This record gives sequence, C-alpha cells and structure tokens, in this order.
Amino acid sequence: MGETKILVDTITEALQEKKGKRIITMNLSELEGSICQYFIICQGNTPTQVSALSDSVWDLVYEKLREKPMGAVGMREAQWIAMDYGTVMIHIFIPEIREYYNLENLWADADVTEIPDIL
Repeated sequence: MGETKILVDTITEALQEKKGKRIITMNLSELEGSICQYFIICQGNTPTQVSALSDSVWDLVYEKLREKPMGAVGMREAQWIAMDYGTVMIHIFIPEIREYYNLENLWADADVTEIPDIL
C-alpha cells in the first residue's frame, strides 16, 4: 500500500472516530490540473464537532505517521476547515457550508468512494 493511501486511510479513521458524517474520498490523481492526489470531504453537525474532527485528524496522523499538515485554515470559525497534507486535502464542513460550496460536483470526474457513517 502506498504512502498516500495509508495517509487517506488514517485520515478516514480519525474522522470516523469523532463520528464525522458523509465522508467521501475523491481520487484526483488521474485528473489533469488537480492540486493533489486525494480530497477527503466530510461534515460535522456543529462548529464544535468540525473542530473536534480536525483535531482528531491532526492527532492521529501525527501519532501514526509523524506527519503534520503543511497548512490548515478555518480553525477559528470552524465552519469549513481545510487541511493540506500535500498529496491529500481534507475539507471538513458544517452541513450548510458543504451544501453551498458542493465540492463534490466541482470534481465530478474523480473516482469517489463513500465511507459509511459510524452510528
């Protein structure tokens, strides 16, 4: 398994640990002009949960892989947090913001995998 796939799996695990909802992975590696290999998109019900989801990603990825994001934005408002791990970009939204920006449709040609919600 490649390093990027291990990173994607670790991020997904971190999001599931904090009950992230509607998690999808988008493989962008075959798309010309993409800014990374994968997008991971999910949502939390409130800004507090969005913040907890980003903290979970930060902590688990560092614990398992000793990697920190190259950048992260949106932490203060916690309505849309974007984290950049170079080959993987994570977008964590509150539902209304996710619906408004609809990133899934911007990259509609990507190979999309839906991750089941953990109840």
